[in-house]
Formats: sequence, C-alpha cells, structure tokens
Amino acid sequence: MTVANLKAAATGQVAVSPVAKFSSFLDKLKPQLALALPKHMNADRMARLALTAFSTTPALQQCTPQSIAGCIMTAAQLGLEPGIGGQGYLIPYKTTCTFVPGWKGLVDLVARSGRATVWTGVVFEGDDFDYQLGDAPFCRHKPGDNEGKFTHVYAIGRVKDAQMPVIEVWTRAKVEKHLKQFNKVGDRHYAKASESNFEMYARKVALLQVLKYMPSSIELHNAVTVSHAAEEGRGAVIEADVVTVQEGVDEDTGEIKGASTQDSGPTYAQLADQINKATSRDTADLVLDTARHLPADQQKDLAALIDGKYPV
Repeated sequence: MTVANLKAAATGQVAVSPVAKFSSFLDKLKPQLALALPKHMNADRMARLALTAFSTTPALQQCTPQSIAGCIMTAAQLGLEPGIGGQGYLIPYKTTCTFVPGWKGLVDLVARSGRATVWTGVVFEGDDFDYQLGDAPFCRHKPGDNEGKFTHVYAIGRVKDAQMPVIEVWTRAKVEKHLKQFNKVGDRHYAKASESNFEMYARKVALLQVLKYMPSSIELHNAVTVSHAAEEGRGAVIEADVVTVQEGVDEDTGEIKGASTQDSGPTYAQLADQINKATSRDTADLVLDTARHLPADQQKDLAALIDGKYPV
C-alpha cells in the first residue's frame, strides 16, 4: 500500500490516483485546447493522447501538470499529435515536460503545404548504399538483412517542379558528435534512452538540414524552432504564431529558466571566429548548424568561409 493510500485509510478519505487527477486537469483544459487546435484536430482526442502518455510514462507523472499542459498546447498549435506515429513526444526532464517534434511530424508539415515532399532513411551495415552531392545529386539505398546499428542516415527533399532533389547524408559518427556538442541535459537526453531513440534523433538531424531549403509554412517554421529548443534542453511557448524560447532546463531542479526570443543565438562574428578556430571540416560544419537564426546571406558567407578553409 502506498503512502497516499495509508494516509487516506487513516483519515477516511478516498485516495485519488495521479492519473485520475491529471484526467480531471485535462477536462478543465479542453475549452482552451479547442481554441488552439486547427480544424482537423479534436480536443477530446488530444486529451486522450496526453492521458495515455501520462499513464504509460512514470517519469512524466513527476512533471507539473502546467508544464505538460504547455506542451499539449504547443503540439496543438503546431497541428501535431504527441505519441502518434512519431509526430511528436512529451519528454520529461525531472519536473518539467518538454514537447519534442518528431521527424515524422516535420515530414507531415511539409506535405501539408503541397509545395514540397521530404523523407528520410537509415543505412545499416550490409546495405547497398551510394550517394553523390554536388550539381548532379543522387541517393541509392537497397536495404539488406542486417538489423544492427546504423552507419548512415539521410534525408531527401524535393520542391514541386524542381529538377534536382536536396540530399543530406550524415555518418553515425557525425550524428554522435552533433549530439555531444549540443546536448545540454547529459544522459537525460531522449536520444540516449535507446538505440531506436538515437535512430529517430539522427533521422531528424539530417532532415533539419534539408528543411533549410524547403518552402516553409508558419507551422513548419515554428516546429523547427521548437525542435531546436528542445534539443538544447530549452522549452518553447507559442503565442499568436510567435515562438518564445526559454533559456534552458535547470540541471538540479529540472525547471525551465528564463526566456529569450526565438532569434537569439551567436552573432555572425562569433560563429566566423569559431569556424576559423575549427580543427576539422566536421567541426566547422557543426558550427554552421548553429547559424540557423542568422539571415540567409550571412549563413551563405559562413558556408563559403568553410569551403575556403576546407576545399572539397
């Protein structure tokens, strides 16, 4: 018998389970949730999805209902369903819940626009895999029977009526280096929980590079911003289609600290200096990945700086 049940028996009160309490909390949230949802989504369904995640994830039950509610609202405003088909996930960090868009959710948002399509793949040892970048890019992958650890991930995007696809290929080592550099929550990062989680993380990392060149909707732009914030251990709130990114998750308490605008980040000069100090092309490319908040012309100049230092 739990402490709560013993206390209830001693006082003559009926103990209420955390799941029952959260269900009651969601019932009160539904009217507000309905206002945030796009027409094709339903508040009752979103509440059921949240309750399912809460009841099947013990660590999520340690999070405050308010932080979970914030994540549900964020998912609703992006038009993504948490826990369904990899569209997005409710990730607990001690007492704080963070919504992490999945790669399938990002693929879905691109498809909804009708202006482009994107997809990703995973290459395992023994697969027949070949690719080429440059002015005649291609990616050919014939899966084998090996189900061990993956060696590469790739993402491909094709803008409607475009002649050539946009292709991004990452080795496992590059993904691991990326996670090590940008992970702000240590072993609590969801990608470290299992090999399948790491695979999903890797596919999304490659996909995010391709999305830079795809037509973007408000929902996709916000989903990418929320995704970057989540990977860095920061929370994000959407109000009137504007994303506010919080500073981070406190390592001791698990609470989200402060807030900053979605465009905050290293300056062009700071990134150029990091690129000049980089000791390898991979390291310089990882620096470039942090320039997403900069104008396109500045990102192009940084890419040219890398090409000048490390000619292909």
